[in-house]
Amino acid sequence: MSYFIQIGAGAGDQDARVNFKDGFTNFIKNKELNKNDKILLVEANPLNIKKLKECWKYYENIKICNLALVDKNFSEKNIKLYYTEDDKPCYQAASLFYDHVKKHYPSSKILELNTKTEKINSFLRTEVGNNNIEYLAIDAEGIDFDLIMDIDFSNFEIQNISFEVLHLNLIQKNKIKDKLMNNGYSYFGKGFDPHGYDLMFKKKMNLYLWVKTKFFVRKLKK
Repeated sequence: MSYFIQIGAGAGDQDARVNFKDGFTNFIKNKELNKNDKILLVEANPLNIKKLKECWKYYENIKICNLALVDKNFSEKNIKLYYTEDDKPCYQAASLFYDHVKKHYPSSKILELNTKTEKINSFLRTEVGNNNIEYLAIDAEGIDFDLIMDIDFSNFEIQNISFEVLHLNLIQKNKIKDKLMNNGYSYFGKGFDPHGYDLMFKKKMNLYLWVKTKFFVRKLKK
């Protein structure tokens, strides 16, 4: 049994604005899963849950969690989620950070709602435990860096991790790269985002991969 996990699931492949494409969703729907494999989707925005359920209505062994996963520095059980009605119907830019939404919609009225939080390590321990995580996709609209830097990779069997780099600066990208390398991961190409904003790292390391990943600068500067 393996888990396929998406943090920041949005509305899946229900958004017409991106031609009904979502990298993780398209990947899973085109992949032949084993009957015991499980799909675990995490989405902070309750306004997207109905569409997310519609997206996956024909799939078994799936769990949708309406949560904002956070790092250990968050102590609140609930947190504000910022969004704008101009981002309807799927609220792709909704974020825990006001400035993140304002950057995408500078002339829009920014609204807020409360959403439950859970620390990412606690969530993975509870939901997955010692089971294999074949793919972990993270697109958390502004807190990707905090989540990855907080994951205790020694406690989880994560084979592949895809994460968005669009909103990360070069220092953050290199810190993530160093952490992943220290835990036996190497750069494996583009991640799930269809626009090329994600990177994929794989739990595999040898001398060639170490050099390739260590001096992977060109894409990090983009």
